[in-house]
Amino acid sequence: MPSYLSPGVYVEEVASGSRPIEGVGTAVGAFVGLAPEGPLNEPTLVTNWSQYVAAFGDFTDGYYLAHSVYGFFNNGGSACYVVRVGGSRDGAFGDGPSAGAVAGSSAPAALEAGEPQALGGFKVAALPAAAKNAGSAPITVEVSDADGEGPAERFKLVVKTGDKPVETLDVTAKRGNRAYVVTQVKEKSQYITVEEAAPAGQLVRPDNQTVTLGPPKAGAAPARSNGADPAGEEVVNPKAYLGDSADRTGFGGLEAVDEITMVAVPDLMSAYQRGALDLEAVKAVQLGLIAHCEQMGDRMAIIDPPPGLNARQVRVWRQETAGYDSRFATLYYPWVKAFDPSIGRTRLLPPSGHMAGIWSRNDSERGVHKAPANEVVRGAVDLELQITRGEQDLLNPIGVNCIRAFPGRGIRVWGARTLASDPAWRYLNVRRYFNYLEESILLGTQWVVFEPNDQALWARIRRNISAFLVNEWRNGALFGATAEEAFYVKCDAETNPPESVDIGRVICEIGIAPVKPAEFVVFRMAQHSSGAGELDE
Repeated sequence: MPSYLSPGVYVEEVASGSRPIEGVGTAVGAFVGLAPEGPLNEPTLVTNWSQYVAAFGDFTDGYYLAHSVYGFFNNGGSACYVVRVGGSRDGAFGDGPSAGAVAGSSAPAALEAGEPQALGGFKVAALPAAAKNAGSAPITVEVSDADGEGPAERFKLVVKTGDKPVETLDVTAKRGNRAYVVTQVKEKSQYITVEEAAPAGQLVRPDNQTVTLGPPKAGAAPARSNGADPAGEEVVNPKAYLGDSADRTGFGGLEAVDEITMVAVPDLMSAYQRGALDLEAVKAVQLGLIAHCEQMGDRMAIIDPPPGLNARQVRVWRQETAGYDSRFATLYYPWVKAFDPSIGRTRLLPPSGHMAGIWSRNDSERGVHKAPANEVVRGAVDLELQITRGEQDLLNPIGVNCIRAFPGRGIRVWGARTLASDPAWRYLNVRRYFNYLEESILLGTQWVVFEPNDQALWARIRRNISAFLVNEWRNGALFGATAEEAFYVKCDAETNPPESVDIGRVICEIGIAPVKPAEFVVFRMAQHSSGAGELDE
């Protein structure tokens, strides 16, 4: 208490009993991947595309990090952290596999590996990573007729290791077609690469034949879009992605950044396509990503499926190969096709970067409580596969969020589920909204620590949290006709018995009723006879 020693008027400032809770940000992404330059294993904040280019370089053929970050900002993202992993062979991860096993090259750079074989107006060669996949067996490419009837330029490529078919590609020799052989092989094959060997006007369907490819050589690092020579091969293994929290590497480096709410690893799939990682390694990294998000408790993992899977195959991969069960992870399918300035044409990209941007746009325009679905995917010109309603009927219940093209409405996200088997955490917006509430209340009640633990403190806690939740209810985030129906806050002698107070604990119980998305909209209709009265419901 102040001392009053002489007569007069005194003005005192007193602390307000109300300390409002402010909502935290919900749309800060994190991308872990490969880039031709920039700091290694250092989470770097970028708030626009120009900042990314200045720090990590432009689009790079064979890598997906730049495309994902571009897709993030193009779809409404405002801020993200970028972690570059890998590095050159003499860098931080020099203990990776040998050059023959880990080929850091993209498909175009690999054309110099091994002796190309003529294939009509095209030439074909083995990728450096094919040595790992094929072992000692020779790699052959068979040209045969396409299944069913179709244009004369259609044909089928069957890639074999020894006598075992390992890849089958339905392609065409017509440039500009979505099934163009050069594009399809580049995007889907892990064994071969094809390039044009004749002027555009002389490109015709090759004759049916079988060619044997020479053994591939170790490839060079991916060419940069700016023409600079790379410093060395990128060495990628699960350790590079998983990292270590003590060393601040990989996912571990993200633990120190509290504001991150969503994490994606787009270049995991570029490493898989090059043969640097197999499906077991991919699963190990994705499990590590999910574990990171579960441990942090305030962020979501956006999982990319392997490329080239049809609806049946992605269902099998989701259920049997991956088998993930987490309320802190979500999966989108199929891949999206967008323009790639580094090669001057469109290419397939993992959807995680675009989806993270849509989350940000949704949070800004509607709020984190709204499911980030029925939103247009900006920059997507096509999809790897057109999903039918029947196929989505099989994928949606197992947590595969489909991206679909609708006539006159563009390409849209058509799912908003997590990978959780628990129905309470089925919907993505519910999990993300709880993350938002928990973090907001956690930060907004730090003043409580070391306060006298009595009824007055409990009342102040109830008042502050209730005021915050009333605003959430008014904004449409909570379900209920009244605030009392939407939430309750209990912090009293019942939740704080003497034995709890004696050990310095304050326990506050909060219950909320979040809004759920209208996933299935049903209109029941029947014939109505004039003058027959109202229909029975």
